[in-house]
Amino acid sequence: MKNPQRPSGMPYHKYLPAHERVEVALTDRTWPARRIGQAPLWVSEDLRDGNQALAEPMDTPRKRRMFDLLTGMGFKEIVVGFPAASRTDFDFVRHLAATGAVPEDVTVSVLTAARADLIDRTFAAVDGLPRALVHLYTPTAPVWREVVLGRGRAEVRAMIKEAATRMARLADEGTRFEFSPEVFNSTEPDFVLEICNDLTRLWDASPDRPVVHNLPATVEIASPNVYADQIEYMDRHLERRESVVLSVHPHNDRGTGVACAELAMLAGAQRVEGCLFGNGERTGNVDLVTLALNLYSQGVDPMLDFSDIDGIRRTVEECVRLPVHPRHPYGGELVYTAFSGTHQDAIGKGLARAGERPHWDVPYLPIDPSDVGRAYEAVIRVNSQSGKGGVCYLLREHYGVDLPEERRTDFARVVQAAADESGRELTPEDLWSLYEATYQA
Repeated sequence: MKNPQRPSGMPYHKYLPAHERVEVALTDRTWPARRIGQAPLWVSEDLRDGNQALAEPMDTPRKRRMFDLLTGMGFKEIVVGFPAASRTDFDFVRHLAATGAVPEDVTVSVLTAARADLIDRTFAAVDGLPRALVHLYTPTAPVWREVVLGRGRAEVRAMIKEAATRMARLADEGTRFEFSPEVFNSTEPDFVLEICNDLTRLWDASPDRPVVHNLPATVEIASPNVYADQIEYMDRHLERRESVVLSVHPHNDRGTGVACAELAMLAGAQRVEGCLFGNGERTGNVDLVTLALNLYSQGVDPMLDFSDIDGIRRTVEECVRLPVHPRHPYGGELVYTAFSGTHQDAIGKGLARAGERPHWDVPYLPIDPSDVGRAYEAVIRVNSQSGKGGVCYLLREHYGVDLPEERRTDFARVVQAAADESGRELTPEDLWSLYEATYQA
């Protein structure tokens, strides 16, 4: 096909494609043939990655409100902060320990870099918590090694082992460990494997006390299939695989964070770290609302409670002081709303027969809005783009008037003329006034 578009003139040659940055030695991938049949272990980063992305980081009352929301939804692992990074983070972890706010089946996770003083302060923060996951991270990608750390592979590997040894010495029996080779997706797979296997052995991982190896797409550089290949490579080659929880932490720089997480789950990931509604640095962490409700729409229990999606959205907006886009998947204010006439007609007909069918099968609505606490009143709304289907639906639902066939087209013209004239949405009350003026005057 001849492409009629003209060259952009932008300096695209300055960027290396992903396959020239990191090689993935996987040619016999199996993940494309798999299906996701159960939810992963969801881990909320809202109080850490989500919080550090805010112009006004959360104080303890807002953090506590978010924490309570997360536990109420069913999260069993929650990253609550980087205690050595700020007094606010340290104080919140101590608040959780002092108030007994952590439910018995919830594990608190805290982050630390590979520095002795930071590790010591982190363990001081979690003292007294019955269950804690201490998460060690270190950048491992070539650019980060050269530019940020100024160390070679052997030096970085030794630095990580030294930090992990200190953690093992400080830990009690209620502490588990997690490691993230930051910017995993830009790191040589064999190097990541060496480091992870080092720590699996050093921390003496076992099935009843597994280690978490978390493999972040810290900055997205490739299409989601490349990330899936990287995850499957690690899934196949990690030592003591039954003693390792394989975790992923996708960001959304290319706008494909959700797809990266879904393909990573196909490739062997058992655990996903992200934020509600995708809050986070730059373009955000992976969106756990979308991920979980994508599973729900496929008949898979998301293992989180989204039955009051509007309440969840309001709480998140108030805690982070950022709005959720009205078109955000599943949770946005307008995502179940149709203004188009053809869409309204199809939805109205689908809703009319919904109770007669064993499974949800309504055009344009991937899930039943009532499952997430939405009323059907908000599904169909009328403006100048609407047609007779939407008008008839609202009159019937709100006023019990079933327009006869011969009046439907005529009255739709009346409604459209009024909407064109006003330039605004018409409420059910507006429709009733027009109906009375047209047929009962």
